[in-house]
Amino acid sequence: MSTEIKQELNRGAGVLMPISALPSAYGIGTLGEESFRFADFLKRIGCCYWQVLPVGPTSFGDSPYQSFSAFAGNPYFIDFDILMKEGLLQEEELKGLKWDKKADRIDYAMIYNLRYKILQKAFDRSNHKDTKEFKNFCKKNEFWLRDYSLYMAVKGHNNSKEWSLWEEDIRNHNEVAVSHYTKLLAKEIDFWEFCQFKFREQWDKVKSYVNDLGIQMIGDIPLYVSQDSSDVWVHGDLFELDQRKNPINVAGVPPDVFSADGQRWGNPLYRWDVMEKKDFTWWRERMKMSAGLYDIIRIDHFIGVVNYYSIPATCATAVSGSWKIGPGSKLTDVIKQSIGSAKIIAEDLGVITPNVRELIRKTGYPGMKILMFGIDGPADHEYLPHNYKDTNLVAYTGTHDNETLVGYLNHKSEEELDFMYRYFKVSSREELPYAIIRVLYSSIANVVIVQMQDLLKLDNKARMNFPSTIGGNWQWRMKKSQYKELKEDILLEYAQLFARANK
Repeated sequence: MSTEIKQELNRGAGVLMPISALPSAYGIGTLGEESFRFADFLKRIGCCYWQVLPVGPTSFGDSPYQSFSAFAGNPYFIDFDILMKEGLLQEEELKGLKWDKKADRIDYAMIYNLRYKILQKAFDRSNHKDTKEFKNFCKKNEFWLRDYSLYMAVKGHNNSKEWSLWEEDIRNHNEVAVSHYTKLLAKEIDFWEFCQFKFREQWDKVKSYVNDLGIQMIGDIPLYVSQDSSDVWVHGDLFELDQRKNPINVAGVPPDVFSADGQRWGNPLYRWDVMEKKDFTWWRERMKMSAGLYDIIRIDHFIGVVNYYSIPATCATAVSGSWKIGPGSKLTDVIKQSIGSAKIIAEDLGVITPNVRELIRKTGYPGMKILMFGIDGPADHEYLPHNYKDTNLVAYTGTHDNETLVGYLNHKSEEELDFMYRYFKVSSREELPYAIIRVLYSSIANVVIVQMQDLLKLDNKARMNFPSTIGGNWQWRMKKSQYKELKEDILLEYAQLFARANK
């Protein structure tokens, strides 16, 4: 049989809920009690999947898609209550600290200024370095852990400046300079290793609990990495950088009907020829790491594996870019060899060329449909559920880049809503969100995913991201009290009615 049979995901439903958006007393969601509570909620409504956004340490702009590392976990997600139970923190050390201004918004500046000070106290009390668990963790993650921890230590030593602004010797990852800073910043390096150890320790407990409930974790990884990352600093030869390690070309997408200038993301592009000469080792390690975190890995901007848009770094917009040929099946073969029993979702939104379709067919990866893209019609729109031609799909109401359902509906006139009223068989704007979810559940797509904001019927104040903007994004989080607003019985009924229920 073809690989498509092996790649198909079990029929089921899930919720897109970032770790950052979980309720918390400490300003941002963590891997503590509320993670387990959310898993219990998913079980009650019959879900088989929990999708999260990338969990790497965030940098300028707070985007999980622009991380300091393609391998590390976000120290913000380490739960303080667990550290207290372990005797690494004392309750009085957390009393009186202000973590946010609003219970439903993340204040990243406050968290940045407070969280690492608290984690430092836990580190100072910890005897983790003497444990077998820590030694095994370091050995298992030797490809990236020491490099990342040195990078973060040197960054701290340089007042958090991006590595391209460091002194020339360490900026160029000179061997003598690396040795010097490794000795100079030994304690700081140990601290960052401690943070990664604790993140993974807590993550593994959450994932084990989730899996025991019959729920699989879907994780999101960006195709590209941030310029200001340990990956580019350490492995500069794998990226399109000049002699001073500045980007030559950067990633993005071309102008279209939505943006006259296109989108200039700014990520350095890979030197795929060098990657291939090195047997794609960096990608092998990245995918192996991701398969340890998630049951299913969603590769963002998958079309870039086949053909990618290259923009000269000197160009302020995406207008002057051009299309280049990606590694295609050379990379997907490596991915298959690296992920064990984990599976892949291909985020195939955008310009779908015949070559992209052929690679997806060859790999058997499920692609994506976004119902919101077709929700206004016409009736033959490919994203409307009755037009799905294949079960091997993951269908969403919308993703983190979309408006919420309520937000989208709120700026529609009654005339514009007429098609939706008829299609979803309701007569009012207020009825539409759950009617839309019901129709998505009834589709032939193997997997359907709904944003938590849509289950809560929240407007665009809860929107996660406005693409191509910096500031004000990635801030929404749920309040504990909002569980009471959910229609759990209706959602369970949908799951059971349309053969998606967690058994």
